[in-house]
Amino acid sequence: MFGSIRKEKLDVLIKSLEKAALVSEVVNVSEVVENLIEDIVYKMILGRSKYDQFDLKRVVQDVLALVGAFNLADYVPWLGVFDLQGLTRACKETGKAIDEVLEVILTEHEQTTNVDKNRHEDFVDILLTFMHQTIDLENEENHFIDRTNIKAILLDLTVAAIDTSATVIEWALSELLRHPRVMKILQDEIQNEVGNERMIEEKDLENLSYLEMVVHETLRLYPVAPLLLPRECRESVTIDGYFIKEKTRVIVNAWAIGRDSNVWSENAEEFYPERFIGKKMNYQGQEFESLPFGSGRRRCPGIQSGLVTVKLVIAQLVHCFDWELPYNISPSNLNMEEKFGLTIPRAQHLHVIPTYRLACDDRVE
Repeated sequence: MFGSIRKEKLDVLIKSLEKAALVSEVVNVSEVVENLIEDIVYKMILGRSKYDQFDLKRVVQDVLALVGAFNLADYVPWLGVFDLQGLTRACKETGKAIDEVLEVILTEHEQTTNVDKNRHEDFVDILLTFMHQTIDLENEENHFIDRTNIKAILLDLTVAAIDTSATVIEWALSELLRHPRVMKILQDEIQNEVGNERMIEEKDLENLSYLEMVVHETLRLYPVAPLLLPRECRESVTIDGYFIKEKTRVIVNAWAIGRDSNVWSENAEEFYPERFIGKKMNYQGQEFESLPFGSGRRRCPGIQSGLVTVKLVIAQLVHCFDWELPYNISPSNLNMEEKFGLTIPRAQHLHVIPTYRLACDDRVE
């Protein structure tokens, strides 16, 4: 459904990287990938990437920073009234700002729909058609999607999609740079499938088994969220000798699960995609050795769309370009420190020098 949007935005990125490659320019891959994902997500969900009335990117970044911030009052509740860290004030200010932004977006869509009823619908348009309609046919009381619900859904989707996809791509490229052997295998697989005279299309992805292993290994080491959404134990239970009382808040450490040497052998910390050869790879949360998207009814709702975007971007970047670390940094010395938050991006942005490697004539002008 959104393939044309992904292609449009990714083509623009490839063109800009080609220009950088012509002069051996150092590229901040972390930044360009984040901008790419933002453009794709905004176009998919909101209908367009840029708004003149406000800085959408800054508002979303403020939300991400607050959601992932450490709040002392969560652990010492009586300190909450003092707002020692200023988080309560910041949340109110950011909440007001995001509400104003979403109100402008909804109003614009309503006005545009009234003027042109034949235009292409985006996700906001679809949600607006459900406004004030019952969502539970068996019980019509208090089961409506209203304007506030739509704003909450849009905020959840936007915030969740941007940071997560960009972070996975960033780590995958980092590990590929640290492991030239893996990079070479992946590039060879792609070239054998599509040749070196055209770029990758989404239909090619299903035939790239090693790419699938690379993505799965990246998600094992760098899950979308290191800590899954909190759950509450419905009844007292004993698991592996640990007693968990009813109504206990439980937080699952997906980061630790993916690095458990009892499951993944002694090389659990190593980036080794071949460990998935012959293994059934499932992102639905049914294989508890790795839970990159959570499990159950509250697992990530955007798995399919997110995976297509992640795979396509990684494949396109390694297919179209060779990559070299600048400033004489060797692959083994690449800084891999993580920055803790709602997600775990690189502590330092990834900088590389691209070299265009395709033989096609679709070059920059």
